[in-house]
Amino acid sequence: MIVAWRGLAAALAVLCAAAPVAAQGTPLSFFGFRAGVPLAAIDAQVRLLLGTGLSCQRSKADPRLQECRATIADPVANTPVSVWLAAIDSMTGVITISATLPTADFSRWRDELEEVHGPRAATVQGAQGMAQWIADTQMLRLTWRAGTGRVETSVSIVDGPVLDGWNLGDTAPARIAKPRPPG
Repeated sequence: MIVAWRGLAAALAVLCAAAPVAAQGTPLSFFGFRAGVPLAAIDAQVRLLLGTGLSCQRSKADPRLQECRATIADPVANTPVSVWLAAIDSMTGVITISATLPTADFSRWRDELEEVHGPRAATVQGAQGMAQWIADTQMLRLTWRAGTGRVETSVSIVDGPVLDGWNLGDTAPARIAKPRPPG
């Protein structure tokens, strides 16, 4: 019986080592940005990079929702990179990092994601492609549209619990709280 358990434990250790890192609970991130963290932490991170923080606006429809932006530089290529995020009750629910990249820099972004989170097959339709990682309650999606020598690229990170916790409540306007009727 002990030998069987040791064999099972060894087999599980091999399987865990072979599994993509993202499946083992590593938070999904890119350029150090993660969803599901306090907005203040992202603002502090941007301040370290730029010397100034995020530019944020509260939603008029729901003051708990903030949309924030910044432009940083790709740490390797020094290319301008847009950072956009949505925060609910000061917790980041969605972060998108995007840029128009030379093909080599796009390949580097994808290689970095696969090195950290494990390889993923791409879904490609024409000039547009997508690869996606899911870990626990988060999703990271790399999307791109190839052009002549340039690739429109974005990496989006979504935190399920933050979005699921966005309770619109009884006082929210109907245009937000209710979906459009079918038809």
